[in-house]
Amino acid sequence: MGLTGLGVFHTLIGILSIFAGLFSFVKFGKIHLDKLSGRIYFYGTLITSVTALGISKHGGFNPGHGISIVILILIIVALIINKKVKKPNGKYFENFFLSLSFFLSMIPTTNETLTRIPVGNPLAKDVSDPLVVKTLGIILLLFIVGSIYQFIKQRKHNRIS
Repeated sequence: MGLTGLGVFHTLIGILSIFAGLFSFVKFGKIHLDKLSGRIYFYGTLITSVTALGISKHGGFNPGHGISIVILILIIVALIINKKVKKPNGKYFENFFLSLSFFLSMIPTTNETLTRIPVGNPLAKDVSDPLVVKTLGIILLLFIVGSIYQFIKQRKHNRIS
């Protein structure tokens, strides 16, 4: 698949992060930084985003690098909110930033997966391929619905507390 050692490491940690994030979403309705799955997501995403900055299929800075920087900012701000902000409203931002980081990580993940697999005859040609665009559209819809669900769930929790 043309991956360097860094690329293989990046991919394996990224896959672990995605599964940890999905597990946390399913179990807790959010990426819960106080639980093991949330911590795996945070540190795995941190490593994946940093290593992405050293990878370039086409040479030089590209949109994937920009997404990695935004993801880094989002997860670090979410961690700061988690540790420092005790007001319930801060949790809205923490949840949204972590969900947005997950959504953004799915953009290069989807593109790279669909343009590389199966090896030798990938499902998509490039980022503009209709399969990539439709898949990202579905992921965007899931992000929007999931964010609304999290907001409603958090609001109900805040009323009870």
